[in-house]
Amino acid sequence: MNTLAVIPARYASTRFPGKPLISIGGKTMIERVWERARQAKLVSKVIVATDDERIASAVRSFGGEVALTRADHRSGTERVAEVAATHKEAEILVNVQGDMPLIDPAAIDAAIEALREDESVNMATLAVPISNAAEIMDPNVVKTVVDFDGNALYFSRAPIPWVRDRGGPVHAKHLKHLGLYVFRREALLEFATFPQGDLERIEQLEQLRWLENGNRIRVAEIELGSVEVDTPEDVRRVEKMLASGAGA
Repeated sequence: MNTLAVIPARYASTRFPGKPLISIGGKTMIERVWERARQAKLVSKVIVATDDERIASAVRSFGGEVALTRADHRSGTERVAEVAATHKEAEILVNVQGDMPLIDPAAIDAAIEALREDESVNMATLAVPISNAAEIMDPNVVKTVVDFDGNALYFSRAPIPWVRDRGGPVHAKHLKHLGLYVFRREALLEFATFPQGDLERIEQLEQLRWLENGNRIRVAEIELGSVEVDTPEDVRRVEKMLASGAGA
């Protein structure tokens, strides 16, 4: 199936302006994400979608393909949907977050396969078991819970599931959501037409829009997550990992 990976990138980040163009081990972050996405076996093509000419110029300089998009999108997925509208050959589209320079290409393939193996699934994403207990209470770490078929029941910044009875041993599996999304093209175009719901606005999580409108999200569970770059401290952490061979 023709699968297009799109990396939405904006310059005007509130917490970290110019983040896609920061240097990580001698390369811009957007180039590192682009390189990782290209290594995914199930991806046919990779495009960077941005509304900023500085980012577009950087992408062209390392040989990447870029699509200039509108500046008024409310989320990265809406930016990807704009690209989907003009790429009718793409049957599946992957929203690869532009702040994960160490994203495992095999993880991208796992999310794509989760959608491809079930024709009734129109959207898929990734999750990884939480091993650091501090992340369970961290509102910057998005958690998810799934049903018996692997479909997301909910996504939250709150600790879900909440362990109510602590009087005895309780085994609770907590999953960290990784913000990579895979859509069938028609579903992605439909997603972009939905209004934001209360849950999306409250939690500030765009994937809740799909659930609020009565749709399913298949969750592919993987063993290892990826470092998201939100602060300069995260940059130094990634550079240390690259120096140890993590980006090979």
